Amino acid sequence: MNFFLTIILDGLIQASWLFIVALGLTLVFGVLKILNIAHGSFYALGAYLAATAVTFVAARGLSPVLGFVVMLVSVAVIAALIGLLLERGLLKMFYGRDEVVLLLVTYAVFLMLEDITKLIWGVNPIYANQPYELFGNVEFAGLFYVGYDLALIPMSIAIGLIVWFGLNRTVTGKIVSAVIHNAEMSASMGVRINRVYAIAFAVGVLLAALAGALTAPKISVQPGLSSEVIILSFAIVVIGGLGSVEGAAIGAILVGMARAASVHLLPQAELFMIYLIMAAVLVFKPEGLFRRETARRI
Repeated sequence: MNFFLTIILDGLIQASWLFIVALGLTLVFGVLKILNIAHGSFYALGAYLAATAVTFVAARGLSPVLGFVVMLVSVAVIAALIGLLLERGLLKMFYGRDEVVLLLVTYAVFLMLEDITKLIWGVNPIYANQPYELFGNVEFAGLFYVGYDLALIPMSIAIGLIVWFGLNRTVTGKIVSAVIHNAEMSASMGVRINRVYAIAFAVGVLLAALAGALTAPKISVQPGLSSEVIILSFAIVVIGGLGSVEGAAIGAILVGMARAASVHLLPQAELFMIYLIMAAVLVFKPEGLFRRETARRI
């Protein structure tokens, strides 16, 4: 019994931060119709910013709680500003062109951000584990877990509910949903499409960076973080359905459970199991488990 409970908890912990990353990716695609290759780089940027903030607070002997708060606030503000500047200064110049062009532009941003992080922080690992000790250890059904790992689960649920509420229960969210379903009609009704694009991209970047900040205390922050994350987040949104918040949640849970089960039962097939699930979904439901309804042109 404990063995299966371990797999479930490990899977949910994995799914928690992956969901936040995939949520930002699927939101950007839903609004801007861009498969943002640079999304993983924003995750890595959030991890580096969080590690810097935590190290700054810890070096002055301040409380780990303060370090955790400073970590989240600094990442949120800086990431949102970077997202706005990038969308307004670069991406908007390519709207209306072929989707492959935007794909290549985001890939170029990915390459630049990889080198920028190396220039700023170097290539040596950075450890910022002070917040990781914040929640202590927790015993659950005879199993001992680091409290921070378990805390990620309700944090991700809260973030997902906030995004869902924002999209479905606010005026701004209704406008964003209208743009998602039909940008041309929304523009004809007076919606400022460019403003919606900027806000959606900034929120997407913020979510990726926030996921990086939340996982920074768990890992060694070093070059190469972005590559694995972008692959996993793409797998999640493909499984769940591009542009679907619910799909991102289900996809993250499936990927998290698959990774956890593979680690315990068949470690050498960890990534293979994820690709197997993705291939099976594409065979039977090419548009993902949660297909986003689109208007049919006649």
